[in-house]
Amino acid sequence: MLTLSIIVPVYNEASTIEALLDRVVEAPIAFELGKQIIIVNDCSKDNSLSILKNYIEKFNTYNKALLPPTEIILHSKEKNEGKGAAIHTGIASATGDYIIVQDADLEYDPREYSLLLKPMVEGFADVVYGSRFMGGQPHRMLFFWHSIGNKFLTSLSNMFSNLNMTDIETCYKLFKADIIKKINLKEKRFGFEPEITAKIARIKGIRIYEVGISYYGRTYEEGKKINWKDGFRTLWCIVKYNLF
Repeated sequence: MLTLSIIVPVYNEASTIEALLDRVVEAPIAFELGKQIIIVNDCSKDNSLSILKNYIEKFNTYNKALLPPTEIILHSKEKNEGKGAAIHTGIASATGDYIIVQDADLEYDPREYSLLLKPMVEGFADVVYGSRFMGGQPHRMLFFWHSIGNKFLTSLSNMFSNLNMTDIETCYKLFKADIIKKINLKEKRFGFEPEITAKIARIKGIRIYEVGISYYGRTYEEGKKINWKDGFRTLWCIVKYNLF
């Protein structure tokens, strides 16, 4: 059976991680795929790690006969290195045929995995991005200047890559495992997004698709972490990885 590896970077997400994992485990997939959930705790300062250990212990006790087959793997870092570094760890340990990134908050809906998988499983795509800015899915209204910045950065990336993407900063990026595992990734924080986009765009014959997804965004009071400094890092990474 083919398997979808789901990488979940975690940093101080005690308030949402258990609910998120329930959604990932329960998410229906319209194709016969097993699930491999790879959680990377990035040295959380809250009690995320203890919640994760308890969750996995209960999961292994009560879900042995779960269909499709599902396993959960936990990596816990002793030093905080950033979301990108957590994703690197997840990619290295993934054994699935397809790999997707899932944030540990509740901004993205795991029930939409099938939307991203469809063009890939049907043989059209090698990489699929889930765009928050296309399609008719629900989208919470937040942060006007964030949206302007995102559109600017996406447009700049497109100018270099000659792609017509609408959302390079999206969390939902689905890859064929054999493609993403061959890419030498360097960015340890949110620079992962522009870096991976620049590097996959240069692969000869790569087939990249976008599908519309929903977005249940959160405020900074609710735990949002990305900030204006990450925006400037993204700008630098677009230039760096497309030109140099």
